[in-house]
Amino acid sequence: MEERISASGHEFVLAEHASTFEVTTDDYLTKAGDCILGIEADRAPADFDAEFVAAASDASATITATFRADGRAVSITGRGDPRLTFENERSMVGRTSEYVDDRTIMVEADAAAADLDREFVAALANGADLTVVLRVE
Repeated sequence: MEERISASGHEFVLAEHASTFEVTTDDYLTKAGDCILGIEADRAPADFDAEFVAAASDASATITATFRADGRAVSITGRGDPRLTFENERSMVGRTSEYVDDRTIMVEADAAAADLDREFVAALANGADLTVVLRVE
């Protein structure tokens, strides 16, 4: 089961955060948003299908986020959690920790923004279109 999100890179995509990654529906980005990979997302967690949300809310679920931009793809894998609500209407955050709020889409991720391939990050900083595919198993 999967959800697909389209977003855009931005000149201030730095991808330097060591414990999170984020995609937002906001149409702006400052250098302080060092976990943000894409802006102007066409969907937020509140838009996800109820079946996807139910599956991702299982502690044994594996959630994979695959990011595609400029002919490159990178994936981050984490797990689901019963505390995930998928209620946020603006942004989605993957976390290497077990912290959960209404933006959280996975916990215990195996990577964060700072771990991503620097050529991939450079493409996003050059404004590349970003596709995010979230898959839950």
